[in-house]
Amino acid sequence: MLTVRMHFFQRLSALVMAPLVLVHLATMIYAIQSGLDASEILARTQGSLFWGMFYGLFVIAVAVHAAIGLRVVVYEWLKVACAGLEVFTISVGILVLGYGGRAVVAVVF
Repeated sequence: MLTVRMHFFQRLSALVMAPLVLVHLATMIYAIQSGLDASEILARTQGSLFWGMFYGLFVIAVAVHAAIGLRVVVYEWLKVACAGLEVFTISVGILVLGYGGRAVVAVVF
C-alpha cells in the first residue's frame, strides 16, 4: 500500500521533474536546430557547474519518481506486500541514481 509519505515524494519528484524536462527538451531542440552534434554539445557541458547541478537534480528526481512508481505497479499487478517490495523499491532507486550519476559525471567532468 502506498503510504502518505511515498505519495508526497512521488508528487514532489514530478513537480521537480516537470520544469527540468521542459528545459532539457528546449535545450536539445535549440542545439539540434543550431547544427550542433553530440561532441560539440559535450564540449560545451564539460566543467559546467550549472549543467552538473541541473542534471544531478534531474537524476535524483527521476530515481525517486521511478522507484516509487515501480513499487506501485508491482504492488497492484502482483499483490506483493512484503519486505521484498521495500527492498525492490530501494534497489531500483539506487540503481537509477547510480547509473544516472555516472552519466552526469561523464557529461560534465
